Amino acid sequence: MTTYKGINGFAVQSVASDPSPLDEGQVWYNNATYAFKLASVTTAGTWASGGNMNTAKNETAGSGTQTAALSFSGFSPGNTGATELYNGTSWTSNPTNMNTARREAAGSGTQTSTLAYGGYDSNSTAASESFNGSTWTNTPSMNTARHGLAGCGASNTSALGFGGIATTSLTGATESYNGSSWTSSPNSLNTTRSSFAGAGTQTAALAFGGQTPTLTAATESWNGSTWTSVNSLNTARKALAGAGIQTTALAFGGFASGSPSRTSATELWNGTSWTTNPNGLGTARYGLAGAGTQAAGLGFGGYSGVFSTATEEFTGPGSPVTKTITTS
Repeated sequence: MTTYKGINGFAVQSVASDPSPLDEGQVWYNNATYAFKLASVTTAGTWASGGNMNTAKNETAGSGTQTAALSFSGFSPGNTGATELYNGTSWTSNPTNMNTARREAAGSGTQTSTLAYGGYDSNSTAASESFNGSTWTNTPSMNTARHGLAGCGASNTSALGFGGIATTSLTGATESYNGSSWTSSPNSLNTTRSSFAGAGTQTAALAFGGQTPTLTAATESWNGSTWTSVNSLNTARKALAGAGIQTTALAFGGFASGSPSRTSATELWNGTSWTTNPNGLGTARYGLAGAGTQAAGLGFGGYSGVFSTATEEFTGPGSPVTKTITTS
């Protein structure tokens, strides 16, 4: 009789818990649940609930990855500097908050190397702060005070801030941070806007959505010196969240036209165009934050009719997921 070992040269591994990370086609026996399992590739991205935040807040910011994320700033109600760390399962409140409580700020970097900048305290602010995994330290301010801006970057010494509202006027101003100072670019966004999202790095970024003051789906690509208009989102919206890099980005949530205005819509960017994912957020909301990648994204906080603590984890299409093998 033909056996699995005879075909593959090895027997099915018996383990007490499902392996991680997964490889497509991997088969194993979970001896704790008494089930054969298979790593199968998803055909559409899916959202799943994660651990709730400790502080419910809207107009918040974030950074990091799906399993090591950082949440900071927001409106709770009232401006807050509350900071929380996510380990892939639960959030832990940091003992110390930001130096400047604010909302509608931007952030970039990792959980242990984040830069927060801009936002609204009692007015548009240029304040910039660096987080090292435990404490916030004031750093040189941006050249243009603003709120409702977007940002991206690899660490607290390599960040890009762009767009927003400078006091009362929309701006497309773009600035880069090198760890010691902010430098204004001579080239601004083509579509001046606020309350939008960004993804990528200091030299390869993507800007999408927002308010101009009407809702926009406009998307722009940054090459380190200039912005280029590219294909728009399928759903025009503001106060959305983003994750990923310039060539594989994720857009989700936000405030769109229609009723209810809160949207769960999720879109994937392939470097050329946006595709609507058939599965949206479990909790439609706006003013949320994003972290991670297109394949492994994270959305948290926002306004869903109430200030939200909800956290959701995204598994992108083409990612291996665990399926139980049955005889049916």
